[in-house]
Formats: sequence, structure tokens, C-alpha cells
Amino acid sequence: MSDVRQHAHDFFVADAERLAAYLERANFAAYADLLQRPLRLIWLNWLGGVFRGLGIGIGFTLIAGLAVLTLEWLEVLNLPVFGRYIAELVRIVQAELHTPTY
Repeated sequence: MSDVRQHAHDFFVADAERLAAYLERANFAAYADLLQRPLRLIWLNWLGGVFRGLGIGIGFTLIAGLAVLTLEWLEVLNLPVFGRYIAELVRIVQAELHTPTY
């Protein structure tokens, strides 16, 4: 019976060491500390949201700018299919710009 207990003890010790190594790699102590300080958690989440929003805004602006430049380039080429589409798009945008808003 002693041999079985020793084997079980070794098994649990090995499991505990693996669990401790996993929690250390996952930085569980810092996470638990963060949960103990809710104002810091709120601040970090707010700050992350602000920078995420800025990144989305800047990224969308760059992509939209590239799309406009590409459309202007296609307009200069005066391709038959794209030219009509772009001309119609320009007319729609111009009409919206001159429509009064209330």
C-alpha cells in the first residue's frame, strides 16, 4: 500500500508543479492583482478602448483615402465601364454636397 501512496503523491506533485508553471507563464498573479484593484482595471480598459478607437479611425481614414485615390486614378484612365460608374458616383456626391441639411 505504501508504494501506491508514494506513486499517487508523486503524481499529484508533478501535477501541482505543472499547474504552477502554467499559472506563472499565464501571469496569473498579475491578473489576480488586477482584479483586486478595480479602478486600475477600469482605467486600463478605458485607455485600451480609446487607443483602439483611434486606431480604427486612422486606419479607416487611410483605407478610404486610398480608395478615393484609386478611383481618381481610374477616372484619369477613362476606362469605359469604370468611367461611367465613377462619373455617376461623382454626380451623386456632388448632389449630396449641394443638398441643404436641416
